[in-house]
Amino acid sequence: MNEISIVGLDLAKNVFQIHGAGPDGSVALRKKLNRGRLLEFFAKLPICVVAMEACASAHYWGREIGKLGHEIRLINPSYVKPFVKRQKNDAADAEAIAEAASRPTMRFVSVKSAEKQASSMAFKVRDLLVRQRTQTVNALRGHLMEYGLIVPQGLKNVSLLHEQIATHPDLPEVAKMLCKGLLEQVMFLSQQIVVLEKELRIRARQDDLASRLMTIPGVGAICATAIEALAPSAETFSKGRDFAAWIGLTPKQNSSGGKDRLGKVSKMGQRDLRRLLVLGATAVVRWARRYGAPGGAWLARMLSKKPPKLVAVALANNLARIAWALMSSGGVYQAPASGAA
Repeated sequence: MNEISIVGLDLAKNVFQIHGAGPDGSVALRKKLNRGRLLEFFAKLPICVVAMEACASAHYWGREIGKLGHEIRLINPSYVKPFVKRQKNDAADAEAIAEAASRPTMRFVSVKSAEKQASSMAFKVRDLLVRQRTQTVNALRGHLMEYGLIVPQGLKNVSLLHEQIATHPDLPEVAKMLCKGLLEQVMFLSQQIVVLEKELRIRARQDDLASRLMTIPGVGAICATAIEALAPSAETFSKGRDFAAWIGLTPKQNSSGGKDRLGKVSKMGQRDLRRLLVLGATAVVRWARRYGAPGGAWLARMLSKKPPKLVAVALANNLARIAWALMSSGGVYQAPASGAA
């Protein structure tokens, strides 16, 4: 076997494709392995760089192969795509992964621990249950609309749905039974969401980073635990703007010829954190519009000349930068002096 400096591993459920490259980039190995033989192969392989796409099971294999002494590099799949040559197959994907990982300017994803993945799972399961509850309520409102029952949107009106189902004279018994089943599903999902939210709040209070992040106005327990679970280490970014760009809260550029052209927010990063930060910023903006922001403050100046939704996104960008500062240097949030930028 020729000397191998980097291995591109194309992940799958059962059959894995391996591409080994030498120090000069030449092909040193092409191999297809079953799942059961993968760790055995890397245990016998001399220490090298093992690159994978950051997709399903990547963190698990990164931890397991990393225990054997290899250096693990996880790459965003969108950064690998430009290196795929013509035909799309497993062998071409593995070669593209190895070539992308060899680039000196390539950005990599940190391998998550099992504990951090568990924290991420708790947040994502809650998010899934919230979506399912919203879908169930919307389906119930849509079915009742066919019988002339119109109920305003929002979970606060679920009790009104229950009353109308029970008292409507023209609603067939079969429809009542099905609607009651949907209502029971909504109640069950709500109970599960409450349990998960309680767990997330307890974890946020116990975790040092999450508890410090919650001192930022607009960052609650759920947002703080999501940042702790989903965001890479602060050392990954050189400054707060890079962290905000990773989340997708910076303008999309279309610059050329020395002329800067900035468009709308790129939305190219971590969408869960972006959504939570924008929601938190929207709550802060709504409070400031109702009760007033401190005179001369950045938020007051922005609200005096910009639309509220635009201000909320700009504030979310600021929240992301503040969160990075707390992650990198420690401490808690301290409000700027009145009139400061």
